[in-house]
Amino acid sequence: MKQTNVYKVTGDISGKIDVPAAFDTDYRPDIIKKAVLASNANGRQPYGPSKEAGLRHSVSTWGKGRGVARVQRLKDGRKGAESPNNVSGRRAHPPCPERIWAQKVNKKELAIARRSALAATADAGCVKMRGHRFDDNVSFPIVVEDAFQDISTTAEVLAFFDSIGIGYDVDRAKEGTKIRAGKGKMRNRRYRTPKSILVVVSDKELPVFMGAANLPGVDIESVGTLNTSNLAPGGDAGRLTVYSQSAMAKIGEWTQ
Repeated sequence: MKQTNVYKVTGDISGKIDVPAAFDTDYRPDIIKKAVLASNANGRQPYGPSKEAGLRHSVSTWGKGRGVARVQRLKDGRKGAESPNNVSGRRAHPPCPERIWAQKVNKKELAIARRSALAATADAGCVKMRGHRFDDNVSFPIVVEDAFQDISTTAEVLAFFDSIGIGYDVDRAKEGTKIRAGKGKMRNRRYRTPKSILVVVSDKELPVFMGAANLPGVDIESVGTLNTSNLAPGGDAGRLTVYSQSAMAKIGEWTQ
């Protein structure tokens, strides 16, 4: 059975731990991509204009024989209305709110996708291919003792990342923060930050949630909420991930 180092909060190595069998899953980028795209599709919110948009006028047509276009015109005037080519008219082919975006994925495929994305976080080559930065002497998967879960300050979390050689990736995310292209700038999502380190702990509402969440690009999840989208954002597997020792124990209990 494969083993990996267990890091102390200070960055020193305290010992070794057996890697759970879930990390031995074959790498399936096709199923990972399918699961992530389906998750994104299922999270889309229907949008579109009202069915009556552009049609709230009292109109009639003059008919032919007057030398003017045969479009609907306001009852009390000459102005054209309602047609897509008219000012304040309806849209020609608007997005339909009733469109169904949901995609179905088999349960076994979802389980394989999650385990495969999990296994990719233990492959240094796959993590480096995704663009993350770290020292060559880091052992994968990255496991830290449970004392890490009691850290409540951002400075201590960042100091731990620096001590084991993965702090460069937080700097990469900070330097990569850019102003979003498009209308999203006006919709409360002005900046786009690259994904950085994922921290996986055993339970929710631990002190480390407050400290780790403030770092650019860093996400923190409990084992119970861990899914393929967390482990492989955008469908690209190999995210730089730090697991607590108790989180690894819970992953060892996965049956599928």
